[in-house]
Amino acid sequence: MKRKKSSSVSSISNPANTISHKVYYPVFLSLKDKKTVIIGGGSVAERKVLSLLKSGADITVISPEITEKIGKEKLRKRIRHISRHYRKGDLRNAFLVIAATDSPVINDRVSKDALCLVNVVDTPDLCNFIVPSTMVRGPLTFAVSSSGVSPALSKSIRREIEKMYGTEFSRYLESLRKIRAEAMDVIGDQRKRSRLFKALASEKAIKMLRDKGYRETIRAAEDLFEKVKTDS
Repeated sequence: MKRKKSSSVSSISNPANTISHKVYYPVFLSLKDKKTVIIGGGSVAERKVLSLLKSGADITVISPEITEKIGKEKLRKRIRHISRHYRKGDLRNAFLVIAATDSPVINDRVSKDALCLVNVVDTPDLCNFIVPSTMVRGPLTFAVSSSGVSPALSKSIRREIEKMYGTEFSRYLESLRKIRAEAMDVIGDQRKRSRLFKALASEKAIKMLRDKGYRETIRAAEDLFEKVKTDS
């Protein structure tokens, strides 16, 4: 008599049988001058503060205690700090909220009170957005997410991407920014501009950047730009 496979094994081997997870809409947010409230002042909150400062967010930290690094940012007046536990009303007019306390009760309350973007660290069910694993190369940003299923896998994939895209890509993008700005002024034909921009961002350009480096690639890009500009 054949033994029946257990339902647990079946559900693992057949993704169609697993419980459906949240589907997230990927987006890059501008947080400049946006009211951002972080509940908590420990090491996790510290990482969030330091990351959000780069975005220009208007940050308020609410916690009776804060780490030394958060304290330094407070002294520099780059953040505001309210030295007490969370209270209802603290999230008024917030654009984004992060709950990073070690109290599940407080984190749950913050999640329920928030009428805006809210992230409860390590608790996807209480979030309406999650923070991906990111890699930044100047203007180039990669964001990898497993929809909360395995943040560790997201980080591993991000590390692979880091090896594929070195600092030459950020240098190239900065140069392309200047070329693009000048091209918008001096090349009146939109189709010619479009062909130029596509050529400068083609797979051929990426291959040259990897094989021959930044200097040779930007030299070829500038030569192409001059040719198109002369023909216009």
